Amino acid sequence: MTENKNLMAVQATPQTSAVNLFDPQQFAVVQRMSSLFASSALVPDNYQISKVGKEQAVANCVIALDIATRIGASPLMVMQNLVIIYGRPSWSSKFLISTVNTCGRFEPLKFDFVEKGNLGKFNYVEYEKKWVNNPNGKSYQKTEAVTKEFDGTNIENIECIAYTTTKGGKDILKGSPISLRMAIEEGWYTKNGSKWRTMPRQMLMYRAASFWTSVYAPELSMGMRTVEEVQDFIDITDTAEDVTAQVEAEKLSAANRTPLSFENEQGESLSEPVPEGVDPNTGEILPENPSKTATSVTQEEEEAPAY
Repeated sequence: MTENKNLMAVQATPQTSAVNLFDPQQFAVVQRMSSLFASSALVPDNYQISKVGKEQAVANCVIALDIATRIGASPLMVMQNLVIIYGRPSWSSKFLISTVNTCGRFEPLKFDFVEKGNLGKFNYVEYEKKWVNNPNGKSYQKTEAVTKEFDGTNIENIECIAYTTTKGGKDILKGSPISLRMAIEEGWYTKNGSKWRTMPRQMLMYRAASFWTSVYAPELSMGMRTVEEVQDFIDITDTAEDVTAQVEAEKLSAANRTPLSFENEQGESLSEPVPEGVDPNTGEILPENPSKTATSVTQEEEEAPAY
């Protein structure tokens, strides 16, 4: 009986192979398929020629087809569930769970909830970005750690663990426990517009499934995070930004709009006249009799003894 179950599990496992883009024949086939998908109105905007142009749409479809063949999924499903967040490709959590459930290697994912009492009051660290202005015009964002107090007196701390077994196996594969306290300490709960406040149990299941897949089936997610993970991700790296153009624009906007003139309305110069005996260009005091001074200097040089 056990051998039959194992045989069924092997047969249910999809045989997948990646697209070889260095093979001219495969590359030509993939390009034709990508052009077909890019002309469809059923794919998201990032894959449509009418939305992003032919070259970008076809290129995006080629990447989606490659991912679909690697994980054994439908290309349309991949396009519908591969989302670009902050320039990073990420999966929707529902698609990731369905991929695990239908891959043929595991039983469907299950979730275990544990209620651990109220959170109470505790301190957590929140990262805030502040602008640092440099005199050279190259300002940058500096991340500072700020300790704050969270009041969770009326909030229950719930812990969720994703688990399942292999097809035909009995060993339980447990993922990392995810709790509301962890969500608060990691900054997921306190972000503006966070869904952790309105649907905590749903977010716990999504995050627990993502953590489970990263450990037991990373080839299904191909190392990519889920949409919710990318949205909750906090980058604490200091980033520099050249604001020279911005500084110059501020200088122009704050400078005098009317040019200053050193002449009055009659066109006469407002500066004081140059005194007699002063060079108007350099401001040096001229000798009283330049010719006499030059002659006396020449005579002194001639009368000087030669050594």
